[in-house]
Amino acid sequence: MVQPKIMLKKKHSSAGRAPLILFLCQMVNALDVPLDPKLLDDLVQPPTITQQSPKNYIIDPRENIVIQCEAKGKPPPSFSWTRNGTHFDIDKDPLVTMKHGSGTLIINIMAEGKAETYEGVYQCTARNERGAAVSNSIVVRPSRSPLWTKERLEPIILRNGQSLVLPCRPPIGLPPAIIFWMDNSFQRLPQSERVSQGLNGDLYFSNVLPEDTREDYICYARFNHTQTIQQKQPISLKVISVDELNDTIAANLSDTEFYGAKSSKERSPTFLTPEGNESVKEELRGNTLSLECIAEGLPTPIIYWIKEDGTLPVNRTFYRNFKKTLQITHVSEADSGNYQCIAKNTLGAIHHTISVTVKAAPYWIVAPQNLVLSPGENGTLVCRANGNPKPRIGWLTNGVPIEIAPDDPSRKIDGDTIIFSNVQERSSAVYQCNASNEYGYLLANAFVNVLAEPPRILTSPNTLYQIIANRPALLDCAFFGSPLPTIEWFKGTRGSALHEDIYVLHDNGTLEIPVAQKDSTGTYTCVARNKLGMAKNEVHLEIKDPTRIIKQPEYAVVQRGSKVSFECKVKHDQTLIPTILWLKDNGELPNDERFSIDKDHLVVTDVSDGDGGIYTCAANTTLDSVSASAVLRVVAPTPTPAPIYDVPNPPFDLELTNQLDKSIQLTWTPGDDNNSPITKFIIEYEDAMHEAGLWHHQAEVSGTQTTAQLKLSPYVNYSFRVMAENNIGRSVPSEASEQYLTKAAEPDQNPTAVEGLGTEPDNLVITWKPLNGFESNGPGLQYKVSWRQKDGDDEWTSVVVANVSKYIVSGTPTFVPYLIKVQALNDVGFAPEPAAVLGHSGEDLPMVAPGNVRVIVVNSTLAEVHWDPVPLKSVRGHLQGYRIYYWKAQSSSKRNRRHIEKKILTFQGSKTHGMLPGLQPYSHYALNVRVINGKGEGPASTDKSFHTPEGVPSAPSNLKIVNPTLDSLTLEWDPPSQPNGILTEYVLKYQPINSTHELGPLVDLKIPANKTRWTLKNLNFSTRYKFYFYAQTSVGSGSQITEEAVTTVDEAGILPPDVGAGKGKEEWRKEIVNGSRSFFGLKGLMPGTAYKVRVGAEGDSGFVSSEDVFETGPAMASRQVDIATQGWFIGLMCAVALLILILLIVCFIRRNKGGKYPVKEKEDAHADPEIQPMKEDDGTFGEYSDAEDHKPLKKGSRTPSDRTVKKEDSDDSLVDYGEGVNGQFNEDGSFIGQYSGKKEKEPAEGNESSEAPSPVNAMNSFV
Repeated sequence: MVQPKIMLKKKHSSAGRAPLILFLCQMVNALDVPLDPKLLDDLVQPPTITQQSPKNYIIDPRENIVIQCEAKGKPPPSFSWTRNGTHFDIDKDPLVTMKHGSGTLIINIMAEGKAETYEGVYQCTARNERGAAVSNSIVVRPSRSPLWTKERLEPIILRNGQSLVLPCRPPIGLPPAIIFWMDNSFQRLPQSERVSQGLNGDLYFSNVLPEDTREDYICYARFNHTQTIQQKQPISLKVISVDELNDTIAANLSDTEFYGAKSSKERSPTFLTPEGNESVKEELRGNTLSLECIAEGLPTPIIYWIKEDGTLPVNRTFYRNFKKTLQITHVSEADSGNYQCIAKNTLGAIHHTISVTVKAAPYWIVAPQNLVLSPGENGTLVCRANGNPKPRIGWLTNGVPIEIAPDDPSRKIDGDTIIFSNVQERSSAVYQCNASNEYGYLLANAFVNVLAEPPRILTSPNTLYQIIANRPALLDCAFFGSPLPTIEWFKGTRGSALHEDIYVLHDNGTLEIPVAQKDSTGTYTCVARNKLGMAKNEVHLEIKDPTRIIKQPEYAVVQRGSKVSFECKVKHDQTLIPTILWLKDNGELPNDERFSIDKDHLVVTDVSDGDGGIYTCAANTTLDSVSASAVLRVVAPTPTPAPIYDVPNPPFDLELTNQLDKSIQLTWTPGDDNNSPITKFIIEYEDAMHEAGLWHHQAEVSGTQTTAQLKLSPYVNYSFRVMAENNIGRSVPSEASEQYLTKAAEPDQNPTAVEGLGTEPDNLVITWKPLNGFESNGPGLQYKVSWRQKDGDDEWTSVVVANVSKYIVSGTPTFVPYLIKVQALNDVGFAPEPAAVLGHSGEDLPMVAPGNVRVIVVNSTLAEVHWDPVPLKSVRGHLQGYRIYYWKAQSSSKRNRRHIEKKILTFQGSKTHGMLPGLQPYSHYALNVRVINGKGEGPASTDKSFHTPEGVPSAPSNLKIVNPTLDSLTLEWDPPSQPNGILTEYVLKYQPINSTHELGPLVDLKIPANKTRWTLKNLNFSTRYKFYFYAQTSVGSGSQITEEAVTTVDEAGILPPDVGAGKGKEEWRKEIVNGSRSFFGLKGLMPGTAYKVRVGAEGDSGFVSSEDVFETGPAMASRQVDIATQGWFIGLMCAVALLILILLIVCFIRRNKGGKYPVKEKEDAHADPEIQPMKEDDGTFGEYSDAEDHKPLKKGSRTPSDRTVKKEDSDDSLVDYGEGVNGQFNEDGSFIGQYSGKKEKEPAEGNESSEAPSPVNAMNSFV
């Protein structure tokens, strides 16, 4: 792109670099002709749009419409408008006027007319004799704030804990409304993780609480453009309990909306928005991406966000609305992807995936810039934009599509570039570039102005610049010309052109002196030249000494009522007059006669508590300012204040004298020693040219000296500072001295760490550690690199390279030793001759494989490999060692199905043998050996095969014990995963474990190797066994696996006493006993009574039982009176019998009527906690009953004496039925058949006869 011909004058400043930076920033956009009064009279310029209304222009229909269009140019441009693509004749509309000297339209709709009449697309054109510039297409629309449609909102009644969405559905306005929820008192409704407003304006409740009950949920829509607020009808919500809800439904079901589909119990989360498991979102580049997930559930879910296959941007990610909304600002295409929100509570979690696609309206990569060319010159206009989808680029000239514009032989269109060649004055025009896609467009104007102007310098002549020493100096030379003039600067009347070794020449003509010294003072001339002429201008530069405070005010602690003095001694340039100002706490001194200023001192008398604070001495000149502060602390009077011991105050008033090339004298004034004598001074230096801001140790001198002679290095811009040290510590550094630049000299040392290593077989890479700026000793630091083969008679080959750290020599033979030298030099001369170091050219892969490879198998998992070394010449590099590749050999069929996994072992150096550990026993292996150097591996040796012997196997896999019975267990297993040989047999050892975990005798069993299942018989029932199992090869036994198992349980029952043959039946009481027990205690037996006991066990082979009979001992003698012979007891028993008879009659009547006698609840409530039947899922048995003589149970069979009937898990338990039982027992007592019956539970009191049982029978019953 052709450089612009216009240079703007920057604002003058001589106080540092900041103004320069500002000026350079302005230059980025300053590419048009400056409207300088000196140029306006005879320079023409095409129009440039300077101000216009936004592309989407929403107006207030209550105010006049103002559509802005401002432009500049020479001559001033005229303006015209189009509306909806056609010419807009403003003269025909009395309501439309154009602002004088401008293209801005004013449409007076306040007098009459409607804003809707002037909706449309407007475009402004500014035109003069050099071309026409056009504005953006401005879409004008009036704002709208419609009302809510009338609707009847029914009250909402919810159960506590249900979810709810209160819809807002605001009217569609322009621009869109801002939604918020408030109550009748215009107070915002509180929101939380449970209750929040969604992006669509709806109010979401994850679960409702009674406190949510209110009648004034109101959604408001605020239309900011018209400053109006619209209100939705209030919504009534009532949250009630389940009982209240039933009453409410019964009373209001006909006219109440009822949200009752979901349970109010605790529940896992579900999403209220968005719906489903996946959704999509599209956003434009540069906008803020907002993703929302709101979930319901009880407890209230918590929302988490992640980005799949990526991380969320740290500085652009924000969480809103209690983390329910994820916002990413300034999105770009890189933010596209899948985002996942996770809703989680204590009952579960769900997730929703949002697929985000970032599109982009067009944006500039290179916007076209104005061109100022002279006749015959060449130039280009570049219009480069990007977007998603890729934007289309279209060109216009003076507002007309370039395809139908008048032809110009000087221009050629190449896509997004217009190329101008040999332009003439008629080539001046304004070009428009339009970049557009479906999401928007960009329109830029750029003119081509063909001018022929000799150079002109716009900076005022004889401008005086005054600069403080050691600061940058910027000398202006703003210029204009076409063609672009070249700028040169000269110092003095006969000086040569200034070059960029010490000076910086900016493109805008400004001359910068980075570090102005006293000798920089003088007259400087700026000369501008082009083929049409020359112009020059002189400016003057004066260098002033900096203002310094050589005696600063010091921290003071004084007693109340005493006097204090602060000293501030200033040193300044003799031509500058400083102004000394004293401040207290950064403000003016109090207007009090106690404060007085006497030359360099501020004196405060009769000090009070309010005088404490920070006192500042500020010295100002027209060019610089300095300040120093001290703290005054006021304390109560003390009789004898203790001396203050502290580190010294820093030295001050540093001066440089006896300035020579390699030495200088530094003088300073010591600060206060604070009651501890100064022991030494430490001097440090800074190199402002090479390492600005970094201080180095220079020297130390005795505490009695105030002068030091310092040795200097060439080409260093020195500054010095001094620190004082006493027994307390070291002072802060002094102020830096003035700068001193030593003359350049040849380097006195060469680079270090010189190495020569090849990266390719035919090169040599020479590297070194460069000298730093301090060591360079002068400008133009370079290096002379020399090399030759070590074992030849070749001459040294040398090259001089820039200040780099590497040089590559190409075309070298492979791995040859070289002698290398690297010598430093600068503009003054060479460093001393360096010593040569040894290096090697690049390595190549070894050529020969190791030979005579031998394998000695040590054992089943270890082998030893030997080989012969390769000749060193064939290595072609540094020998690093040998590498063994080994693998298990496989048949061709297996090799096709599975990739062979090779293992690698590397042996360093020149070793010729190595061990291969970790081999698989009873396996076939192959290996080869390769030599390695720095480049890589050589060829492999011939594959060598070997076999490993058998080993012991691994443990059998998946040992399981199945089908346990009373006296047997079956074992199943899988063979060892690594047999490590041929299995000969399995060994099974097992032993019983008693209830105290003691182990019994160990049984040893051999099992053939082809078996995977074995059944052990004749085991003890209800006994735990421990098993030890392992496999064997001919080598020995492998690892064992252990397991434990228990044989099945038994079952016991006892027969109640024989109450006489005349009764004709037996009633059994049943107890379920754990299979691990071998005894059971019987309680509640009658003294002197015979009982029958039956013990039964159930297994895979059925039910097995055995019986026995025993008799309890006699009853103990009692001294009490026999209660059965007492009259009151006989009467009581008669009453009880009568009551029982009445109850039986009532039960009989209720049964005939189909009723149910509610005794089950009472029976369950008084169940004996010690009688707990075992459950089926515990592997035990349910209840069973037997009857005397194997007869089925009959209606009226006797219930337990404690009236407890235990209900089993099954509803078909025998105790639940009074009749219809078809079960029976075999002769051995085993239970056969099924039982069934009615599910009505009847009282089972009494036997078959209608008479009540006698007290004796009642007491002797045992069931």
